[in-house]
Amino acid sequence: MPETPFAHILALLFDLDGTLVDSVPDLTAAVNVMLGQLNLPEREEDQVRDWVGNGVDNLIHRALTDDMAGRADPALFARAKPLYKAAYAEHLSTRSSLYPGVREGLIRLYAAGFPMACVTNKSVEFARPLLAYLGIAHYFATVVGGECVARPKPAPDALLLCASRLGAPITHNLMVGDSLNDVGAARNAGCPVVCVPYGYNHGRDIREAKPDAVIDSLADLPRLLGRAA
Repeated sequence: MPETPFAHILALLFDLDGTLVDSVPDLTAAVNVMLGQLNLPEREEDQVRDWVGNGVDNLIHRALTDDMAGRADPALFARAKPLYKAAYAEHLSTRSSLYPGVREGLIRLYAAGFPMACVTNKSVEFARPLLAYLGIAHYFATVVGGECVARPKPAPDALLLCASRLGAPITHNLMVGDSLNDVGAARNAGCPVVCVPYGYNHGRDIREAKPDAVIDSLADLPRLLGRAA
């Protein structure tokens, strides 16, 4: 088999929201429960879709202020965060779903022997049960959330921790994501990155971030890695 540009890859690091899972419907429900409890107006799902991707704190600030760059009053934020977390725990897997090709791609990559990690800015307390509910938790040897490291993506910390847990040098890991944060984290860590075009990148075309490749579906990843069935 001819060598591919990714032939040196030994392990795979997957972003969660916007890459594996469309979680925005449940995130929107949780945001609106929180806002209702604070007597604030609800937000539209399309707004939340543009707001996600930078961790829960930023999402809450954006929802409270109805502004991508907004910062809520600290006292209001302190009231809002536990309300949001409680609401999201109840709405974690009501309407979230895998993107097309995700399950197929993971099955084939797992069968090919790639150790895989889920690396997300979402808290592990939410990421693990969501993966389990969707029936894909067993494909991942480890899950690293935003609270597991000092600096979340786009800092390299989470990717470096995953590589250490998977036992592969970071340069032999491949980051798979959907956003500028994922590309930035990979560049900062020193590993290649492949992106999908359908996720949460604040309305921007992910190709502008210049990942090493863009694939339409995770079902295309085995072929890209030279592991076509």
